[in-house]
Amino acid sequence: MQQRLVRRLVPSDVASYRALMLEAYAQAPEAFTSSSAERERMPLEWWAARISDAADARELVCGAFLGDELVGAAGLGFEQRERTRHKATLFGMYVRPAARGGGIARAIVHAILRHARQSPLTELVQLTVSESNVAALRLYARCGFVPFGREPFAVKLGERYITKVHMWRAIERKAAGPARAAGRA
Repeated sequence: MQQRLVRRLVPSDVASYRALMLEAYAQAPEAFTSSSAERERMPLEWWAARISDAADARELVCGAFLGDELVGAAGLGFEQRERTRHKATLFGMYVRPAARGGGIARAIVHAILRHARQSPLTELVQLTVSESNVAALRLYARCGFVPFGREPFAVKLGERYITKVHMWRAIERKAAGPARAAGRA
């Protein structure tokens, strides 16, 4: 059995991360707003910036490894505007099909939530998920996310439209804040 490790990706992971996500966009087009062609054109520097290990990075990505192979990843983007800095967004969740079913996706989400807790301004994490992705909806619900709306016609894929479900969950804090007042501590 291969050893499993979930950790924050760093710039030296850029080639593996780019390859994984280009696979994701190609293999699961309904799950992503971006297309494979769109992301393939992005320079390596764009991908490296997404996994910057700087303390003040606007985004971070956690990856799951089986042995030395990156088999899954998801990102966390921190809002920068003054009135929305209390929010972060989970984005780009993907686990290779051969690695599914063993708790890797859940471990990635938990790693993302740990990083959100470490950010002193972050009070909640939100995400969008394709309404047809029942497995992802169940995963996020098991991780404490609740739906707060549906966005019909969110993504156009060929001649079809994909509806996105918007979900959120509070980040547990010891001190009371707006998220605790909402009953989601």
